[in-house]
Amino acid sequence: MSIDPAQAESGFPPQPVEETVQRELVAIGASAGGVEALRELVAELPLELPAALVVVMHLLPTGTSMLPAILARSGKLPATAGQHGEQLERGHIYVAPPDHHLLVVDGRAQLSHGPRENGHRPAIDPLFRSVARAYGERAIGIVLSGTLDDGAAGLWMLRERGGATIAQDPADALYGGMPQSAINNGAATHVARIAEIPDLICNLIDTPVEAVQGAPDDDETFRDQPTLDTAEVAAPRDGDLTPLTCPECGGALWEHQEGDLIRFRCHVGHSYTAETMQNEQGRSLEAALWSALRSLQEREDLFRRMARRARTSRQTSERFEVKAREVEAHAEAIRRTIAELGGTPVDDEPAA
Repeated sequence: MSIDPAQAESGFPPQPVEETVQRELVAIGASAGGVEALRELVAELPLELPAALVVVMHLLPTGTSMLPAILARSGKLPATAGQHGEQLERGHIYVAPPDHHLLVVDGRAQLSHGPRENGHRPAIDPLFRSVARAYGERAIGIVLSGTLDDGAAGLWMLRERGGATIAQDPADALYGGMPQSAINNGAATHVARIAEIPDLICNLIDTPVEAVQGAPDDDETFRDQPTLDTAEVAAPRDGDLTPLTCPECGGALWEHQEGDLIRFRCHVGHSYTAETMQNEQGRSLEAALWSALRSLQEREDLFRRMARRARTSRQTSERFEVKAREVEAHAEAIRRTIAELGGTPVDDEPAA
């Protein structure tokens, strides 16, 4: 706040003048169905947009993303893959490259090969957390089409810091899981169809907002939250230690409450919401069952071979045949279990 000079000279007690700022950064997260949503969104943004856009979309870790070229052709704004350390410029779209988190630190893009979050790298939550720290009320966060719930926790943090937050209307999205999770978590201040979001962005940028006093790091909301911008990730300090283990590295998991969302984080930084944790456990369980099936098939084959070699001793040969049939029955039981688990939904990772 500042003091109005005219009030100071009037003899009346000076009244503080509220300082206002403009929103100047738009952070967007998308997954399955996100290419179509992003193309429609950027097509309606004006060339003179006074804000930078940073985009994270779940991508396969290999290859080169064509998303920057797709977005550049779809609208008036230039779009490029984010480069480590580059200054963010207004009227430009920066896209997270494959296998790297895209963060915003001191007005610059920062790429991180830190631990996967919600099974993804790039992930949406790290971007939103970094934007909440760096821009706070000067930022807009948007969650578009996708499955599961990446982005919900990060969008909640951005809203807590004063940022404007938007979720695509789940009924309007090709995959409504991610925007619905953001809505359910109380993270979205606005819910809009994709055709309405460009005008909403422009209106939010044109509307001044009251500046929040104090550094984000001093806020209880942000204390002990990993940033991935220095030492990649901080070890968990709060939360409850659980008997669960990380599906990726096998480390112990701590349970944290973020808004209405429960998050699990291991000591090296892999992070999962409860929904993503269920999904990742399903993947690990299926992998373990396939491994067990392979081992049983090998054991059955071994017994069959030993039975053939023991033909000179009929009793020994029959004993190995009995064992082979027992193992075959166990293998069939595991096949049925895998088939029953096959209906578990998993998050799509489209290669843009």
